[in-house]
Amino acid sequence: MTVKANKEERRDEQFAENISTKICLETPCQDNPYLAEESYYHGYNLMELMTKRRFVDVLYLLFRSELPTPQESEILEQLMIGLISPGPRHPATRAAMIAGVGKTDTSHLLPISLTILSGEHLGAASVEPAMRFLRKNRRKPPGEVAEQLFSDSSPPAEGDWHIAPGFGSRFNGIDPIPGKMARQLLRLEGADDTLKWAEQFAQSIAAHNQGWLTTGLAAAVLTDLGFAPRAGAGLFQLFAAPGLLAHAVEFANKPISAMPFPKDEDYVIEYQSK
Repeated sequence: MTVKANKEERRDEQFAENISTKICLETPCQDNPYLAEESYYHGYNLMELMTKRRFVDVLYLLFRSELPTPQESEILEQLMIGLISPGPRHPATRAAMIAGVGKTDTSHLLPISLTILSGEHLGAASVEPAMRFLRKNRRKPPGEVAEQLFSDSSPPAEGDWHIAPGFGSRFNGIDPIPGKMARQLLRLEGADDTLKWAEQFAQSIAAHNQGWLTTGLAAAVLTDLGFAPRAGAGLFQLFAAPGLLAHAVEFANKPISAMPFPKDEDYVIEYQSK
């Protein structure tokens, strides 16, 4: 038997000699080039940004390479406030509480809860698909898009049905808070076409007991503001991080008895016969 060795192929890639970024420019200190004397972000001096701009403006600047208009700043800030905490019903918040009461090292509290928030179920992993869904369909009649989606799919045997990324049911019902937030944002001057289309789409699926999810709301506003879909997941995590950390720290100061302990009858042990 003859064995042929795999032919080695040369990679024609040429690697960069230095790391370069268009986001930040640092001027080195004269006496120590490893330290920065000044930092500029897309041309704006960091010290001036600290004194003249709000956090939301600089966040926008980092991703969009320009400062937002007052209308863009307002709608982004209100979105950030609306998403600042997923609430105690969300698995990520519960993870934060459990990690806190379990006396996990405080530097790990936020990463643990963000790991849970990174999933597809009401989490950051569905924001990018939601942004791509909206970008693909926002020029079509929302009712027709909804009708086509329902004709091409069927509800799961159990659990919630998400007819599209960022839209669906929660605990087998329509979550009212994302809808309220959407209507609040629609009153602002910064509300644009994607958010308006998504609201009409949410109304089109309401008869099927589905509606806005927070991930869809984030996707709609971020799309209108020009953020890239790949930034959506991380931004969603960033917006929710303060609430997750607050719940974790709250329970870090409580005894473990602050959490319920399941009764014996709540334990189920399944045996498999061979």
